[in-house]
Amino acid sequence: MTSVIDIDYGPLAALIGTWRGDRGMDVAPEPDGTGRSPYFETIEYVAGGEVSNAEAQTLKVVRYHQVVRRKSYGEVFHDQVGFWLWDPASGTLMHSLAIPRGVCVLAGGTHTGRPEADGSTVLEVAAEAGSADWGIVQSPFMQAKARTTAFRHRIAVSGNSMSFSETTVLDIYGRVFEHTDDNTLERD
Repeated sequence: MTSVIDIDYGPLAALIGTWRGDRGMDVAPEPDGTGRSPYFETIEYVAGGEVSNAEAQTLKVVRYHQVVRRKSYGEVFHDQVGFWLWDPASGTLMHSLAIPRGVCVLAGGTHTGRPEADGSTVLEVAAEAGSADWGIVQSPFMQAKARTTAFRHRIAVSGNSMSFSETTVLDIYGRVFEHTDDNTLERD
C-alpha cells in the first residue's frame, strides 16, 4: 500500500498546507444593490491519498476546509469543505465543494500536471447548472430564491504565495449577479 506522503499529487501538491490571507474582498448581492466586504480567511489543504474508481481510474485527492471571517466584526460568514481531485491519466482536474446553504458544486477542468513557464501552478475549473458533466446541485429553497447558475474558480500558487479568484453566478433578488471573492494568502 502506498503511503499518503509517497503519492505524486501532481499540481495538487502546490496546495498542501495551511494558508492565511487578510486581503480578501467579497462582492455580494444585496436586495438594494451590491455589498463589498473585506475579509480574512484560513484554508487548510490536507493530502488525502488515492482513490480508485471502478478499477479503471486512480484519482489523487486533497481535502480542504476554508473558513472566512469579515474584517468588520470577525465573525465567520462562510465555511466551506471539499476536495480537489486530479486524474493524471486523463489530465482531469476536479473541485467538489459543499457550503452549508444547501449548495454543492462539482467543477472540472484539465491540467497537464506540469507547472507554468514561470514555475507557478495554476488550477482552473468551472461548473454550470444543468451540465451533465460539471454541475451544481442545490436545495429547493436555493433554486427558488438564490439559484446558482455557474461557478468559476482559479488558483495560482507560486512558492508559499497563493492567489485565487472565484465567481459564483447567482439568480437572486430578481437579477443575475456575479458574486466574486478574491484573496492572496501565504502558507504557514
